[in-house]
Amino acid sequence: MLKPVIQEEISGCGIASVANILGKTYSEMKATANAMGIYAEDESLWSDTQYVRTMLTHAGVETSAGEIPFESWDALPDLALLSIKHHQENGRNFWHWVVFKRVEDRGFVLDSASYLPSNIRTDFSEMQPKWFIKVTNT
Repeated sequence: MLKPVIQEEISGCGIASVANILGKTYSEMKATANAMGIYAEDESLWSDTQYVRTMLTHAGVETSAGEIPFESWDALPDLALLSIKHHQENGRNFWHWVVFKRVEDRGFVLDSASYLPSNIRTDFSEMQPKWFIKVTNT
């Protein structure tokens, strides 16, 4: 049974998404991130892709070199970090990190937001991703 990681801090979606990919708890991933100088309080976690890439690379997981424009849910790889809820503040882009996963040809999204009734989402029309990062779990 899949048990999604819920973010424990308002800006902890990047840490929670990496925990969801690596199969770690939020507190385990937060400790690893903090040891690497990455903190959920840092607003750039919402507006820079380097932090999640660094955490995944540190765990031996490969990511695509760049952000790939979202075209359709069917076109996504079996594992990807997705950016949703895009908005701008003071000219800077922000988003919410979620994980797309396909198991036995069924796609779903692991969304770490604590306010959701379910953190395993299939309400694809509600999410509107802008781009994704392909994740290769080696």
